Amino acid sequence: MKTVLRIEKATRKRKILVAEDEAINRMMLGRILGNEYDVIYAEDGQKALDIIKADYETISIILLDLVMPVMDGYELIEILMNDKHFKNIPIIVMTSDKTAEIRTLQLGAVDFIPKPYDMPEVIRARISRSIKLAEESRLLTAVEDDPLTGLYNKEFFLQYAGDLDMYHPNLDTDTAVININRFHLINELYGSKTGDIVLNSVAECLRLVLRKNIGLACRSHNDTFYVYLAHQDDYDFLCKRMTEELEAVSGIPDVSVRVGVYKNCDKSLSISKRIDMATIACNLCRGSYTTSYASYDSEIHERELFCEKLIRDTDKALRQGQFQVYYQPKYNIEEDEPELVSAEALIRWTHPEHGRISPGVFIPLFEENGLIKKVDHFVWNQAAAQIAKWKKDFGVTIPISVNVSRVDMFDPTLESVLLKIVKSNGISTSDLMLEVTESAYTGNNAQILSVVNKLRSDGFRIEMDDFGSGYSSLNMLSSLPIDILKLDIGFVRKVCESEKDKRMVAIILEIAEFLNVPVVAEGVEKREQYLLLKNMGCSIIQGYYFSKPEPPEELEGKISQAAKIKLSRESAV
Repeated sequence: MKTVLRIEKATRKRKILVAEDEAINRMMLGRILGNEYDVIYAEDGQKALDIIKADYETISIILLDLVMPVMDGYELIEILMNDKHFKNIPIIVMTSDKTAEIRTLQLGAVDFIPKPYDMPEVIRARISRSIKLAEESRLLTAVEDDPLTGLYNKEFFLQYAGDLDMYHPNLDTDTAVININRFHLINELYGSKTGDIVLNSVAECLRLVLRKNIGLACRSHNDTFYVYLAHQDDYDFLCKRMTEELEAVSGIPDVSVRVGVYKNCDKSLSISKRIDMATIACNLCRGSYTTSYASYDSEIHERELFCEKLIRDTDKALRQGQFQVYYQPKYNIEEDEPELVSAEALIRWTHPEHGRISPGVFIPLFEENGLIKKVDHFVWNQAAAQIAKWKKDFGVTIPISVNVSRVDMFDPTLESVLLKIVKSNGISTSDLMLEVTESAYTGNNAQILSVVNKLRSDGFRIEMDDFGSGYSSLNMLSSLPIDILKLDIGFVRKVCESEKDKRMVAIILEIAEFLNVPVVAEGVEKREQYLLLKNMGCSIIQGYYFSKPEPPEELEGKISQAAKIKLSRESAV
């Protein structure tokens, strides 16, 4: 069957549209071409345009008279050349006016046939050649282009950007990276068709910019676009224009883009490196409600060099003991007297050259490049050993929460690594609690849920960290395998000042009660926060109100006190 279909497609007559107002000329062309082609006719430019709109995918070539009623050939060429669906249909102009040839070729025609039509073999040869060239061009374009937007794909973008440098060595150029903010939500909430409309709108805006400037653009992947063009002083106009266009065509409020630009590119750098620099600038706008555009500058460059140094120093830091695990206690506040019941392991880095480095700097960096896996393993081993030590020294088990990064969840050895750590330290799986951020559950949900279910079946307790900071949890909560909800710190900070945040906390506590899981509130610093959360039914509190994160030896007094309270309660029973 496939062979038959292939033969039928190869032998099918190609369709030619003849746009000619003189009936005798239409008849003559029909006789010349009718045996080889499927010929259709239009008496004026407007009727030709209507036929093209309805049947453009099957028309192989257009034979176009220039002087016609309603709409002439010049106007029709301009319309077709400005439409992405029509501009690839080759146009052969039919004219007796020699002066019209240059103008029509400049407008986009591929060839011309002189009137009168007294050389049939020449006419057929020119038509056959033009169709063949157009079809070969379309095959090449299909490989070069992103099928959705019609922009270049990444591979050809990189190639042609290099060609641009070669042919315009003295041209000052910029590299820009464009992302659509929260694009995954657009697909989830409004559907993929709306998402495609948004992507095509960005592409069309880029085409409009490039019509006025030397350059090229591509859709790299998903909602990421690259642009390489002649230097522009200002890119705010691009952000504004795109945002306005996206809102207009999609009907979605607050849809927007972020743009990162590496200006006046150093052409000794590879195109990929220039894109990396623009990407760094683009990422600075991620999550911002006030900034949609950033330019790569010397300050960003210095920060990049610093980050690269941290990456290079990581292995040595692990070997030399520059990393240390601190512990922040968690207190059960359901009874009259708060009771220390567990702790969270938090990593600290004291660099020999740069001193104390904030986790807010190196943790996101490690998450991006995969080094977080090494650091996580270090913390897991340290925490397990500390649980065993406190149990030996004080006769009490203080479970410790450790972070499990998203990259860890896709490691096929995760379960065996954790079980080995627990076994080698002589502790129970329930003693090492695993914190997984809410955002880790988005994306490949099936994979994450499968891993979490395995770990829970082994006896590990799963804490959902930063609950309330993402978008998907309320839809997923009923099916998520979790044992503890950890309230996002942003709610806790404003719970006493903001009625909205107070209500959100109350809703989350109600949800947790319905699911029969305790809630941990982190970031509690004030007594009024503590009392309010206690009255609202929060089970466990963590924060500076009770204790800052401390080295294990500095927590021994609190651990000793917790042991005494536990022994006292046990003896009373």
